[in-house]
Amino acid sequence: MNIEDEYIRLIFGLKLKQIRTDKKLSLFGLAKLTGLSKSYLNEIEKGKKYPKTDKILLLSESLKVPYDHLVSLKLDKNLAPIGEILQSKILKEIPLELFGIKENNLIDIVANAPAKVNAFISTIIKISLNYNLTRESFFLASLRSYQEAHNNYFDDIENDVEKFANSYHINLSKEISSCDLEEILIEEFGYTINDNELSKHENLKEIRNIFIQKKNILLIDRDVTEAQKTFIYAKEIAYNYLKIENRLYTFPWIKFESFDQVLHNFIASYFAGALIIPKKNLEDKLTTFFESEEWKPAKLHRIINSYNCSEETFYQRLTNILPKYFNIKNLFFLRFTKKVDSPNYRLSKELHITQQQEPHANRKNEHYCRRWISIKTIKDLEESQKNKKTFGIQISSYENSKSEYLVLSSAVSDPFKKNINRSVSIGMLLSPHLKNKLKFLKEDTFGKRIVGVTCETCSVMNCEERAAESWQLEKEHKHTEIAETVQKIINSYD
Repeated sequence: MNIEDEYIRLIFGLKLKQIRTDKKLSLFGLAKLTGLSKSYLNEIEKGKKYPKTDKILLLSESLKVPYDHLVSLKLDKNLAPIGEILQSKILKEIPLELFGIKENNLIDIVANAPAKVNAFISTIIKISLNYNLTRESFFLASLRSYQEAHNNYFDDIENDVEKFANSYHINLSKEISSCDLEEILIEEFGYTINDNELSKHENLKEIRNIFIQKKNILLIDRDVTEAQKTFIYAKEIAYNYLKIENRLYTFPWIKFESFDQVLHNFIASYFAGALIIPKKNLEDKLTTFFESEEWKPAKLHRIINSYNCSEETFYQRLTNILPKYFNIKNLFFLRFTKKVDSPNYRLSKELHITQQQEPHANRKNEHYCRRWISIKTIKDLEESQKNKKTFGIQISSYENSKSEYLVLSSAVSDPFKKNINRSVSIGMLLSPHLKNKLKFLKEDTFGKRIVGVTCETCSVMNCEERAAESWQLEKEHKHTEIAETVQKIINSYD
């Protein structure tokens, strides 16, 4: 029985239960009225059984409702959102299996508490509309939750990387080049690589590669850096070695057709990062670095430069390795982008391990705190004469939560978009465990700044970097004062 049949059964059961409830009939009463067993009616209402035509006629006559109304898939207004969800494709697109949820379980939940589920679904729909959540942003949010649920570490992919390296005699203790991977793509997977075609198309300047599946041809931008080319090749190897078919064909992606494509893109990217930056190699280097008694940024840069990767790939890889091998789990990863000469900063990517760390994306078009090192490194890049790369580190102390994070940030010109700068940052919650792990982390090692989340919600006084007034905070304070005054009046009559 396919899932569409289950939806039809559930809708029929919801309608029957609604009609029975409206007529103030118990299941026992309906059983007496129709001569059908109580257990059979209960299974119908829960969507587990769909009655035959003669039974539907009996229910129609007993309840005095038209037969067509009973078999129609249209629900009354108060249950309409459930009907829309059930008849749409969205339940098929939600990756329930990633979170250990079976569709049958979800159907049982809906059947057992339709009014509450209906209210919940209506709320989610309204929130989605208010925040302009697209299908793609929904998919990406689902993927992010999946990553966070696993502390962004996946043993199976890590093991696949090691198996691949062993099979193809790749030395994971040495830097991997694009030439190493290009040979495998051509010789093993029958690729033809063309670096001329994309340059003929003016409107494809932001596209770094296109894979033409029918011909096994990889079109690649001739101007990509060595690190970009290596990452692209590593992703292509992942698709082939892991036998992933439902995949994206461009990098960067243009649009997702399904959640599977989102997930497979992540798996291929994770494989590529793990191949270029092997876990054991990075773990050893970080262990030595963390044992240093003095903070020397040059040592960190040497580690980054020892891999054929971008800063973003390196920072992303840290979110895999730090939680798993150093038990540093309270961390976040952020990517900000900013158009040259524009005052707006956009948080284009984020990941939070173990909990929703601050900062995180806001959907109200508020102004992110300009004191963040993530934003400062972009400013420094814009003011830099060389305009190649900037790096920063600070302890961010959040005035609204009293949490403090050690945040590392790096900014470069966006490799995929003209006149766009971007920064990537990793923040680690300051804790006794972190201070014990990082020997160089002493009281006065790094500068500390009090920061907010957005200007509109920040109470920091005399902030020179403020981009907007704190009207949201003032509104909250006003409501608090009103509530206190009302309570005083009530108390005065006791």
